[in-house]
Amino acid sequence: MNSLGRATVFAAVVVAILGGLDFLLRGRWGTLVGGGVLALVIVGLPRLAIKGASAWKARMRENIWAEREGRHHSVGGVHLRIEHDHRHSWIDGAGLQRALGTHDADEVLAARLAGRWRRDAKGELMLRVDAVVAHLAQRPERMDPRVVRLRLYLEREVLFPEAQRRSRR
Repeated sequence: MNSLGRATVFAAVVVAILGGLDFLLRGRWGTLVGGGVLALVIVGLPRLAIKGASAWKARMRENIWAEREGRHHSVGGVHLRIEHDHRHSWIDGAGLQRALGTHDADEVLAARLAGRWRRDAKGELMLRVDAVVAHLAQRPERMDPRVVRLRLYLEREVLFPEAQRRSRR
């Protein structure tokens, strides 16, 4: 039996004893009912308050970490910010540059992937993941271990799972 069950049984026994004594001494049912309600409030209110505070804390933690939750993409120790919309997956240009070890300007990346880039709400360059994979497969350094690892990661961990999710919708 859990602690709430034990507390309820204890409260019921106390109410029965006190109610029985009161009934024998005064003969009033209202006192018996009032004592029962009071005992349940005294026993149950702290438990409900703790459960409510715990649920509130969990909701607050979820709201605080909602921005990062479920978006843990990392290649070679480099964090990649990847976003999904209804049609495409997008990777941030700065994270892609760090993962590749290059230092090209945003305009250069946008020109390489013409028509397959956008700016997010913060003004950061976002590139379509499928276009990045195609570009990595065609660039002269395509057999470089860093490039191969990144391309395979994007195909296996980003594009394939997202295609599976879209097909289930």
